[in-house]
Amino acid sequence: MPAVESNMFPLGEKAPSFELVNVINGQTVRLEDVKSDIATVIMFICNHCPFVKHVQEELVRLANDYQSKGVSFIAINSNDVEKYPDDSPEKMKEVAEQLGYPFPYLFDETQEVAKAYQAACTPDFYIFDGELKCVYRGQLDDSRPGNGIPVTGSSIRSALDALLLGKPVPKEQKPSIGCSIKWKEK
Repeated sequence: MPAVESNMFPLGEKAPSFELVNVINGQTVRLEDVKSDIATVIMFICNHCPFVKHVQEELVRLANDYQSKGVSFIAINSNDVEKYPDDSPEKMKEVAEQLGYPFPYLFDETQEVAKAYQAACTPDFYIFDGELKCVYRGQLDDSRPGNGIPVTGSSIRSALDALLLGKPVPKEQKPSIGCSIKWKEK
């Protein structure tokens, strides 16, 4: 399967609002209710993609390292579950519980949220500041399945560290690379 790059959502643009169900506990989550006054990380992920599987443990470490500093994390799966049953809400809950996801794992059944964020691949990462303006979009780090580079989350960590120090996030950002979002056929 060919790898797809991020569309690179415009820096400075406001995070589109959403209201989705958290498959872990069945509760509805609104962006405005879980956003942080410091930084909010939104991740488009899924269960079946080898690029996501490659970084899942780092996503847990990253959230555990930064949630205590006031950063909010939200994961969203927008894949077509009819064609990709491993990404169903039931399987999402299993993966989240197995890996101990410390963040909500939301199901975007209509795919409207992925479209609003111009998400293209899994994983696809976005960081918004306290005003929900985009300051980062792109890769977790330079690691990819099979390239031998360790998974560290360095790109996201650098952006979050800059925000926490009140410094600007560097504008030079690399796109994420992963499996394409599995869009429903119309």
